[in-house]
Amino acid sequence: MSDARSVDPAPLVEVRDIGVRRGARWIIRHVDLRVLRGQLVYIIGGNGAGKSTCAKAVLGLIDIDEGAIERAPSLAVGYVPQRLAVTPTLPLTLRRLVTLTGRFPADEVDAALATAGLERLGDPPVTTLSGGEFQRLLLARELLRRPDLLVLDEPDQGVDVAGAEVLHEQVDSIRRDLDCGVLVISHDLKLAMDTGDDFCVLVPHEYDERPGIGRDPELVGTGRDD
Repeated sequence: MSDARSVDPAPLVEVRDIGVRRGARWIIRHVDLRVLRGQLVYIIGGNGAGKSTCAKAVLGLIDIDEGAIERAPSLAVGYVPQRLAVTPTLPLTLRRLVTLTGRFPADEVDAALATAGLERLGDPPVTTLSGGEFQRLLLARELLRRPDLLVLDEPDQGVDVAGAEVLHEQVDSIRRDLDCGVLVISHDLKLAMDTGDDFCVLVPHEYDERPGIGRDPELVGTGRDD
């Protein structure tokens, strides 16, 4: 599955010193990152660091309270969430879930499933899929939209080691074939350093502004400067 696109040095998305707060508490603050076409960029952090909040802010799903985000005009985005609950009683098959929100030619569906490594499964009920197969199914669903920017929220969550390796290989192949930018949320710093073009590390913290009490927020910064 390939899509020849011209090389554009302008960022697909650029985040400058953003912050998101809930009440008096900053969930994330002082975050800078950018994703170029063809790049694999990671958002790294432990539990409670605000990784998903950061990604949703990048996508425009939640408002930011400070800073700025610039997105390329007509940016096509694919988003694979960390979890998607499917009711066991809902009669959804693999192909039905892929095309649930739109109509696509059969050959395009076949190509997306093949790219995600699911071409040999046929059309089984979604509830019979393993964790890794289900994550690859969600990935195939987004590939049909041929995104400029693909965002994956901990794609290897609940997937065994072998399945996680296959998934990351497929993601790397996809970003090269589609020449899209990929933003991956992860807790694995070694993986980010070994495979990513850039990464942003988020540090869990609280910054409560109380009368008479002042405290500098912990810096949330990028891992590399290219």
